[in-house]
Amino acid sequence: MIDDIDAAQEWLDSWTAGVTGQAGRAAELSRRVAALTGFAEHPDRSITVTVGSSGQVENVEFDDRVRLLDGAELSRQLMSTIRKAQADLSARVANEVRDTVGVDTETGRAVVNSFALRFPADAEQPADGDRDGR
Repeated sequence: MIDDIDAAQEWLDSWTAGVTGQAGRAAELSRRVAALTGFAEHPDRSITVTVGSSGQVENVEFDDRVRLLDGAELSRQLMSTIRKAQADLSARVANEVRDTVGVDTETGRAVVNSFALRFPADAEQPADGDRDGR
């Protein structure tokens, strides 16, 4: 009976340490993701975009060449560059997941899938609901 109690206590201690370790890695992942940004340039470098950790646009810079574009083309190029910056963010998040909690954990899969669904790597395709997809 004593051996069973000792084995149960060892299992409980091991389980508690595992949970504590997972929580610490998840907190570290959260801290790292919060500090991330994504970045993209239009191929001709006339537009650059930086997005924050939740994908929000934080900075847009235009080269003087954009003045030669009509409004519709400027809008298309800007939106394409924003999507690429968000896809860059998604890739950076995946790297942080790999380095902290691991992509094979439930937490890792949830975080990676969340960003991949919101900001797909194929950033050229309009998202559902975009006006081009009428």
